[in-house]
Amino acid sequence: MTDPVTDPHALAARFPAGFRWSAATSAFQIEGARTGDGRGRSIWDAQVEVGGWVKDGTTAEPGPDSYHRYLDDIALLRELGVDRYRFSLSWVRVQPDGTGPAEQRGLDYYDRLVDGLLAAGITPFPTLYHWDHPVQLEAEGGWLSRTMADRFADYTQIVAQRLGDRVTDWYTVNEPVSMALQGYGVGTLAPAGQLLFEALPTVHHQLLAHARAAQVLHAHGARAVGIPNNHTLVRPLHDTPADLAAAATYDLLHNRLFADPLLTGAYPDLESFGLPPMPVRPGDLELIGAPQDFYGINFYNPTTVTAAAEPGPLPFEIVPTPGVPTTGFGPEWPIDPSALRELLVEFAARYGERMPRIVIGENGASFPEPDDAVRVQDEDRIVYLAGHIAAVADAIQAGVVVDEYTVWSLLDNFEWADGFTQRFGLVHVDHRTTERTPKASFEWYKSLIGRARP
Repeated sequence: MTDPVTDPHALAARFPAGFRWSAATSAFQIEGARTGDGRGRSIWDAQVEVGGWVKDGTTAEPGPDSYHRYLDDIALLRELGVDRYRFSLSWVRVQPDGTGPAEQRGLDYYDRLVDGLLAAGITPFPTLYHWDHPVQLEAEGGWLSRTMADRFADYTQIVAQRLGDRVTDWYTVNEPVSMALQGYGVGTLAPAGQLLFEALPTVHHQLLAHARAAQVLHAHGARAVGIPNNHTLVRPLHDTPADLAAAATYDLLHNRLFADPLLTGAYPDLESFGLPPMPVRPGDLELIGAPQDFYGINFYNPTTVTAAAEPGPLPFEIVPTPGVPTTGFGPEWPIDPSALRELLVEFAARYGERMPRIVIGENGASFPEPDDAVRVQDEDRIVYLAGHIAAVADAIQAGVVVDEYTVWSLLDNFEWADGFTQRFGLVHVDHRTTERTPKASFEWYKSLIGRARP
């Protein structure tokens, strides 16, 4: 008997005609080939070489080796039946030092990838930046420096001149919240800064870079440009004034600090939360707050917070979400699909007419799986995906405009500080041999997409 929770036929029937289905990856996590063909060094090339920093001591090599095996990836995407493929471009492949001329061999690679996708009937949906900027730019201040927005606009110009004749839909800066809070604030992502609230200027500079890039891309004929942020539904552990205040602070830092300027043209009242002002110059917010073509939401889990037990720099503490299962990351990543519906409905209500159509830019889960090439029966992932896809359908039924859902990830890949210890893929990858083996979730998603076709 078919499980009604995961039945792809019943689930597909809940979506409107024209709804799009996608899968995603990112350059540093899947490409391999960290040296050669003129590629420069990114902040992640430097970070993986810090002894003991990556959990299993790996360096993203060879990983899936998609730089050489991109045709195999396109074949998998075609079999899966997706409408679009979200991948990212490596800044250091295209412009090795972050300034100066382009590296043609890097552009040639993305040329081949785009052409291969189009030939397979798959719309390319590139992300310009997924956390891997050149080390030279980081040495000059990285996202703490306003000049990064200028450098990013120059880089975008190079990419648009080469790919803009065939690519019409773009993501700009992936998850600025992750780069700001984890990359510069607490140091769990490269460049491993531990600046806490002194990292907040990186928020403004990333949003400004997005806006500058959108101008460039539209000038080259782009149809739709958007920014995907990682958003979370924030819940207080207790219904007390202290926990409600802690939840409001975390919601501001993780959600509103990024969405408000894009969707209202203004930052939230940071002073009332005891936070420093943003380094805004005249004209910045008009540029950042220009109407968005779409708004990308990456969602993995809700976040439960409580008031900090002791006085300190942070007035909140993130705690396990009670009463729910977890992914391979343990309590850090609780599983609660209803939180996605609630978040989407909340965003639509909060931003009203300023809220453009939404694209779910990432959603997925990691679970313990073998390293050796094997067909994985990942029922836990199927249940996770089915629950969250149903939550998107619930939100659409409630009146939220969502156009697309994207699984993270097509392939098992290098999971940043966790190396190859966490597996998110619909396709299992033996990272020693690069062998690809579709999992049960691949066949399930393929069935869902097939049934969703008119």
